[in-house]
Amino acid sequence: MDHYNSFEEIKFDLKRLHLERQIALEHMKGLKHEVDEDLAPYQWMQTVLNIVKKFGALYIIKKIIR
Repeated sequence: MDHYNSFEEIKFDLKRLHLERQIALEHMKGLKHEVDEDLAPYQWMQTVLNIVKKFGALYIIKKIIR
């Protein structure tokens, strides 16, 4: 528990805590936007295509070697 010597100290602390809360909320909004982008269908298709390319290349290499 903080001990305050004046109302100015209390006001300063309240203002600081308010700003910290605003910063945390903006950070959470940014994280939500990142999650939305990561779960977008375009991202899933890109991941699937990369996997298909890798397996396709391995399949072609296997056919050439045999």
